Amino acid sequence: MAQYFEIYPDNPQPRLLKQAVAILQKGGVLALPTDSSYALVCQLDDKNAVDRLRRIRQVNDKHHLTLLCRDLSELANYAVVDNRQYRLMKLGTPGPYTFILDATKEVPRRVSHPSRKTIGLRVPDRKGTQMLLELMGAPLLATTLIAPGETEPMNDPQAIRERFEHAVDAVVDAGACPLEPTTVLDLTPMAGGGDPVVMRQGAGSLQAIGL
Repeated sequence: MAQYFEIYPDNPQPRLLKQAVAILQKGGVLALPTDSSYALVCQLDDKNAVDRLRRIRQVNDKHHLTLLCRDLSELANYAVVDNRQYRLMKLGTPGPYTFILDATKEVPRRVSHPSRKTIGLRVPDRKGTQMLLELMGAPLLATTLIAPGETEPMNDPQAIRERFEHAVDAVVDAGACPLEPTTVLDLTPMAGGGDPVVMRQGAGSLQAIGL
């Protein structure tokens, strides 16, 4: 049975977030609000948790997972970033953008894209999520919470609790999230002097980041 943490969106309670972090550190999988929709999250380096996350979401190893980071200073450990890529990302963080970059050797092979060796990274603009990442002291591996057989992300924490209470270890309820997904940008062509490729147009404005 999943634990359920109701936190205030504008003034999250550190006590509850610390309990959620403790569950993650023991290998748990959580449903967590972001600035686009709810996501399933777990520790990056916990193979069993990553396998569970994929099973809950019913996706295979070709499905891009994303690292949720506190800020861009964490990126260098996990992605190869040049100055041009960094300047573009700085315009869009924190915010509803997912950036696809070449993964470093720090990223376990099982969580980077198997054929491309890339990883998705984002810095969410949501207070409780930011505080949880700060308490965690490391990025979390995430995937959009879309129920098996559905096409739309889940937005209602009560519905998530009812649907997944025997699958996840905890639900962090900070109210409803926007339903529009992140804008996904593949920045890997920039390393060779090319332009970023828009993989999905979502909530993040292209104009805001100079595209």
